[in-house]
Amino acid sequence: MRVNRVYTKVFLLLAALILTACSAPASRTTTEREAAQKKNIDIQEWYTGNGVRVLFVEARELPMLDIEVTFDAGSVRDGRQPGIAKMTNSMLSHGARLGKKVLTVEDIAERFDSIGAEFSTSAGKDNASISLRSLTDKKWLTKAIQTMQAIINAPTFDARELERIRKQWLAAFESRKQSPATIANELFYKKLYGKHPYARPSIGTVKSVKKIRRADLRAFYKKYYVARNALVTIVGDVNRAQAMQLAEQLTGKLAQGKKAAALAKVKPLKKAMQLHMDFPSTQTHILMGEPGVDRRDRDYFTLYVANHILGGSGFGSRIMKEIREKRGLAYSSYSYFLPMRRKGPFLMGMQTRNSKAGEALEVLRQTLKHYIEQGPTAEELEHAKKNITGGFPLKVDSNSDIAGYIAMIGFYQLPLDYLQNFNRNIEAVTLEQIRDALKRRIHPDKMLTVTVGKSTN
Repeated sequence: MRVNRVYTKVFLLLAALILTACSAPASRTTTEREAAQKKNIDIQEWYTGNGVRVLFVEARELPMLDIEVTFDAGSVRDGRQPGIAKMTNSMLSHGARLGKKVLTVEDIAERFDSIGAEFSTSAGKDNASISLRSLTDKKWLTKAIQTMQAIINAPTFDARELERIRKQWLAAFESRKQSPATIANELFYKKLYGKHPYARPSIGTVKSVKKIRRADLRAFYKKYYVARNALVTIVGDVNRAQAMQLAEQLTGKLAQGKKAAALAKVKPLKKAMQLHMDFPSTQTHILMGEPGVDRRDRDYFTLYVANHILGGSGFGSRIMKEIREKRGLAYSSYSYFLPMRRKGPFLMGMQTRNSKAGEALEVLRQTLKHYIEQGPTAEELEHAKKNITGGFPLKVDSNSDIAGYIAMIGFYQLPLDYLQNFNRNIEAVTLEQIRDALKRRIHPDKMLTVTVGKSTN
């Protein structure tokens, strides 16, 4: 992923005239945060001529525009070539055709840098995205959109750049071998998801990355970077007509293609499993969990609040109190649900001294077991609701934050009023709902436990 943050003197001078309070023109500002928090997030929807879904929020307070183009092209689409989805996405900005000119990776970086625009690409398990943040003055925006259009529609997948990135990734694999946290995380996903695509790391493997060829990247791009597999999110200082024109310019020439196939369901764990990998470290990394929720899960808000109390609120959580405050077993301990298209993990974790790993793990298990049996107190629930709803405005305090949320709403087919109703859904959660959901959805007797550290036995 490449994010450009170098601004020219000319751009800084212009930005100073436009946004006197802004020291980094295309980055988040105090003025922007204030404007975003007052904004009524009204999402407009339409489709381009070739079938790309577009979600748009008009935000006229500041002369900025955030665009995110999302494709159903995450690592779940790797098939027999682990890492190809992430490699394809990474290569998009490493060479593209703009008219008759071939832009190198340096050309692309210079074009964005010269107008102070921020550009990035990213790919995870479910999807891949291309993002742009730019001022909306025509002299700056035109160049930014033209460059983004080239990257989306005409990547060259330059052979020399492929070899350069391949070498970087192979070096990264060596570094990952020295990280017990990375080892624990990859082992957890591999064992939790088995043959499901979620089991594989998005970066692939040494063996698979060595085999990826330019033709493979082109084939993956041709199959998944198509109109029926795409979503465009636009937030900022343009009207609907301008937004429609931008969406058409960016994606209107993509082949219609076919929508990616439905993703297989995640199977629940049938029994408890515990895995340990010996590693020469002073601390043991502990992960424990099971398949949790998907993005459209009917229990999502109930479990969101429940987890906030259990281990999602930092120092105020039960896990932190039991692990750190009462016993000093770990500096940090946590739990979370990671919703994805299919059931992402419910995960609890910490790192502790090797000699204390057994004790810490038992405390973690007992804390979870007691919480499921008893549920939260009325005081804990009230505090959690105030904490979550009070902090929610900070999660959407800039156009880029809003664009990210809307891309999530669009990709996972959530209601367009999701953001407006978020706090209302949190407030509606009851003690009875939490107790019921915990007993139905969390199974302490069927958890996967992964530990990585130096054994003291």
